[in-house]
Amino acid sequence: MNDVLHFLLSESPEPQALDSVDAWWLRHLELMPRFTAPADLALAGGFRADRLGFAFASGYHAAHRSLFPMLPGDKPCALCATEPGGAHPSAIQTKLTDTGSGWKLSGAKTFVTLGTRAELLLVVATEGQDAQGRNRLRMVAVDAKRSGVHVAALPELPFVPEIPHAELTLEDVAVASNEVLPGDGYARYLKPFRTVEDCHVHLAALGWLFQVARRSGWPEPLREELLALAVMMRGLAQADPADSTTHLALGGALALAKQAIEKCEPLWAQTDATTRERWARDKKLLDVAGKVRAKRLEAARQRASGSKSEGP
Repeated sequence: MNDVLHFLLSESPEPQALDSVDAWWLRHLELMPRFTAPADLALAGGFRADRLGFAFASGYHAAHRSLFPMLPGDKPCALCATEPGGAHPSAIQTKLTDTGSGWKLSGAKTFVTLGTRAELLLVVATEGQDAQGRNRLRMVAVDAKRSGVHVAALPELPFVPEIPHAELTLEDVAVASNEVLPGDGYARYLKPFRTVEDCHVHLAALGWLFQVARRSGWPEPLREELLALAVMMRGLAQADPADSTTHLALGGALALAKQAIEKCEPLWAQTDATTRERWARDKKLLDVAGKVRAKRLEAARQRASGSKSEGP
């Protein structure tokens, strides 16, 4: 922890200009040998970014490093879940089929973050239904250049336009047995990913905000508050993402982070015009999936209330 705090406090706050997602990736790779903990990598990557979009990219990659530590860390990954019917387990129609001599993967995903830059695609697929008629989901790691994999770029979003998104089509893609990751695709990977992603993306955003605060001369108490929030979020990033107590604490942490960001609003006038204009455009990124977070927090509150009522 202290290593990354020293980095935030001593590294030059003047970021190198990043003109593409490829340039971001090279800068991110430079940090990986120094910060092996995904949470620290997210913080340092955010601090090194010249804009919120590339800070997000570092947090997104760090989230994958946290949830998929068995995969190669030097390849950018993309989680591929959303289909025409959504990302709910019942909406997944992409099929993983055992042919007897191997596996085949077929289906389509409608929205893949970093899809055109990813070298490894983490595809949520169904291998059939259980006795109750529910999808039995698996997570499959597939090389983005493999035969039968087709990635098509989507138009830029109105915010963080530097981050590419794509549609994905899979046509009888050959899959090796060791590319079907162990465990339930929903419980072990898809369900906790939102929590893991929230922690690491907010860590990266806090790292970036702290860099802006240093180079723009924002008040020291506010900078210290951002550091304290980063320490808190780092702890949550290392907690069990499936535990409802983690969701309760994360709900509070995200509320505190939002309050700190609101305190920063009058200070953006002290930043350079390019940074200020990008922030005005991109800050809505931090509110994406707000409804999902609210539902997760309410479910955690209900579980906590139920556990208390069962006590002595």
